[in-house]
Amino acid sequence: MTKLGIAIDLERCVGCHTCANACKMQNNVPTGMLWNRVLTEGCDVIDGAVGAYPNLTRTYLPLACQHCENAACLRACPTGATYKDEMGRVEIDYDKCIGCRMCMAACPYNARSFNWEEPVRDVDFSYGDGAVPVRSKGVAEKCTLCKERTDRGEEPRCVQCCPLDARIFGDLDDPNSEVSKVIVERKARVLLEEQGTRPQVFYYE
Repeated sequence: MTKLGIAIDLERCVGCHTCANACKMQNNVPTGMLWNRVLTEGCDVIDGAVGAYPNLTRTYLPLACQHCENAACLRACPTGATYKDEMGRVEIDYDKCIGCRMCMAACPYNARSFNWEEPVRDVDFSYGDGAVPVRSKGVAEKCTLCKERTDRGEEPRCVQCCPLDARIFGDLDDPNSEVSKVIVERKARVLLEEQGTRPQVFYYE
């Protein structure tokens, strides 16, 4: 069995948003929408800071679908549009999605977007990987762990493009994989562990 996941080094992350933009371009994500976000912890704005000048701090938290082993979104989906595939990825069958947004309500990570209108792209054409499905109005969408790339044995685009090598991708079921070793050696944690969703995205410092 294979269970794909990512470990993110928060000490290396500088909040450059390269992962967010690389994801957007790879997956033909419409204007005004991001699958992969870089939050500034403790702030309601991007690239904010905590504290009062001159004693300011800023820490970043990259956030996308956590591809949970016990995914709350999967249990909430009434049509089976949300499913877990053989590689451990949580995916969406857009043909089955009825736009009820139950998956969005169930996700404790706020990791999905919804197409309220026909998708608009500033360049007025689709871009990115030609194998990525084009989503229409009225469906939920999110990080797919770059399914089209990882099906070909490639890394997700966010991992490939990170200029600080803050992301490690691999098989969590292989104890000898780099990602598995880092999780153990660096005592990596998951977000909202108390929710019992068992995310496949880990964070360490």
